[in-house]
Amino acid sequence: MNKKMRELLAKIESKQALVKGYTDGENKDLEKAKELLDEIEKLQEEYQVEKRLFENEKKVAKLNEEDIEEIEKNIANKKEDNKEIKEESSIEKFAKEIKNIAKGLDEGTPADGGYTVPEDISTLVEQRREAKASLIDLVSVEIVSTNKGSRTFKKRSQQTGFTKVGEGGKITKSSTPQFERMDFEISKYAGYLPITNELLEDTDTNIVNTIVEWLGDESRVTRNKIILDLIKTQDEQELNGLDDIKKTLNVTLGSAFKSTSVIVTNDDGLQYLDTLKDNEGNYILQPNPAEPMQLRLCAGATTVPVKVISNEDLPTNSNKIPVIIGDLKEGIRFFDRRRLTLNTSNVAAIGELNAFEEDLTLFRGIEREDVKVRDVKAFVNAYILVEEHA
Repeated sequence: MNKKMRELLAKIESKQALVKGYTDGENKDLEKAKELLDEIEKLQEEYQVEKRLFENEKKVAKLNEEDIEEIEKNIANKKEDNKEIKEESSIEKFAKEIKNIAKGLDEGTPADGGYTVPEDISTLVEQRREAKASLIDLVSVEIVSTNKGSRTFKKRSQQTGFTKVGEGGKITKSSTPQFERMDFEISKYAGYLPITNELLEDTDTNIVNTIVEWLGDESRVTRNKIILDLIKTQDEQELNGLDDIKKTLNVTLGSAFKSTSVIVTNDDGLQYLDTLKDNEGNYILQPNPAEPMQLRLCAGATTVPVKVISNEDLPTNSNKIPVIIGDLKEGIRFFDRRRLTLNTSNVAAIGELNAFEEDLTLFRGIEREDVKVRDVKAFVNAYILVEEHA
């Protein structure tokens, strides 16, 4: 019952009391009683209308609540459906564009070389690239939008502190910060993938998966190689056992980098580290309790994460097991132009491969990047010498 209904009931009850007064006793007045009864009848009709309105409002409110819940549910379902449609559409659209550029029908191909891979497909390539251990995870990556440029860094130098000055004495000039510039220039890295024309006529998903896997794997190997090539430009340091590893961390890198350092090695290096024991005969290579899949070297006051790259990506050279120790995020800067492009040909011949004769389409992938040493003191290019097997 709402406020208006209560007010109407109060008026009806009041007028009914007056009617009784006009039908009995000294104040009997039938005409007045009839008038009041007419008024009561009108009030009762108004009350019934208000009552029906009130009940309808309650029903509508209840229906609205149910409708809102249903609408919200439908919106949520539509969002999921649209998400799936969008994902399906991006795959289908990319596959269609792949087929078009393979047939030379893509009008959006720039003259300087290639169809730019869409952002959502580039994300799939990135996920594929990151599925395996890579050095790119350990270095500092900067996305750039130009082909060349420079960065300025403060040199790591010995501070001398302030000079003591007596009252009225002259303040001498203190040492000023030294800076250095690091220039970068983006280079182009490319490769090609032969795809049968039968596959191009196959399902959209198969085509896209083939392209994504190829771009992702080639990109990972390429980036590992150019980072390793840069690291190898630094002088090599031989490590003779655990004591040399600890000295590298404690002295060569020192407190500036020890706490953020990591040991990077390959499968052979993992095998070597996995055999090291402390004075009590306990193996010092242990899983991190917080992240069981992450290994760390625990020896006395030294605890450092260990990152393992496969022998294929970080090969052992003769009897030298590669070991990189340090903070590579401080030591190396990777400049990513972040622009994957594709070109195709169904008539090109490369070596013994003839696309026209073998009914193939050759896809040429291109990515652009550069890598530079930012702080040479932040890491050590080392190796462990092991006996060569006959």
